[in-house]
Amino acid sequence: MAKKILFSFEVKPGMVIAEDLYNPAGQLVLPAGFVLDEPTISKLEYYTILEVPIDDSPAPAAKPAAPVKAAAPSNDSYSDKIKKSEDFKHFKAEYEASIGNLTSVVTKSIASGQPIDTNSIYADTAELINSSKNTIHIFDIIHNLRNYDDITSTHSLNVALISNILGKWLGITGDDLKVLTVAALLHDIGKFTIPTEILNKPGRLSDEEYQLMKEHVKRGYDILRNQPLDIRIKEACLLHHERCDGSGYPFHADAARITPFAKIIAIADVYDAMTASRSYRGAFCPFDVIEMFDKEGLNKYDPHYLMTFLNRISSTYLHNNARLSDGRVGEIVMINSMCLYRPMIKIGNEFIDLLKHPELKIVAIV
Repeated sequence: MAKKILFSFEVKPGMVIAEDLYNPAGQLVLPAGFVLDEPTISKLEYYTILEVPIDDSPAPAAKPAAPVKAAAPSNDSYSDKIKKSEDFKHFKAEYEASIGNLTSVVTKSIASGQPIDTNSIYADTAELINSSKNTIHIFDIIHNLRNYDDITSTHSLNVALISNILGKWLGITGDDLKVLTVAALLHDIGKFTIPTEILNKPGRLSDEEYQLMKEHVKRGYDILRNQPLDIRIKEACLLHHERCDGSGYPFHADAARITPFAKIIAIADVYDAMTASRSYRGAFCPFDVIEMFDKEGLNKYDPHYLMTFLNRISSTYLHNNARLSDGRVGEIVMINSMCLYRPMIKIGNEFIDLLKHPELKIVAIV
């Protein structure tokens, strides 16, 4: 494909985007192949787009009407744009392969008693991270990868990606970051020993089933105990359900007894679990999860880790469309630093500050 770079004021309706177009924050604005129209061109300045890669290939003479038909996706949601991008398709293929490899590596190790090939599963995760433009880009994609049957491995991979990002936000680097990522990949390894009918039960667990489910942390630690792994990986597996106020399990440990990596993984674990659908419930709205963390989490989770996470994660939803409790849909255009779960919404030409409208709330990202 021939490509030329034009300033945003030079582009015309009918021109075709040559490659995925991102704003300076790393958020996808237009996917490759999108045909520009007047409404979209007028928004380029709003998204701080200065230069636009345009397909300069000769247009087929036999299909002069194609650009007009292709302009229809201008009303695509931010999520739709993500899913149509080449980056998303590439990430999705690698993501699915990583899930399969994680399941294979772990189940083989459990069955044989041989050491887990941590280099293999870490390499997959590192490749996903390195292939992404930045952390916002990774979260954009994770937000749109939510329908997989292999719950344990999918969740573990998501928690590893989120923990890696949170670790970077906290200044963790080098081998420490690798250990944190591997710990997150293996944090739920004990669930591979829990019966599938309990893991996937489409309803509330009985008290007996819940007690068995809670055993996954000790079972996971038993699997890892004698493996040649960094002790922090084993501790994170055992302690990621502990809470700083002593309300967690299996030991009701307080903040001083919970390791840093277990504290980080605990936040990533809960965020991913609540924002993903399960057989017994739908996904929680991310802003409900942020509100829950903000109102109830400062005693349960490390405050520094949690506020770092919430301040950063809320910004990853900028420019997504949100449905309000009154049924209207608008674009998230600003995060309120004083109340992260009540951002500014733009609907048409109206700006709605949810901090000033307590009767409204975000009920879904659409």
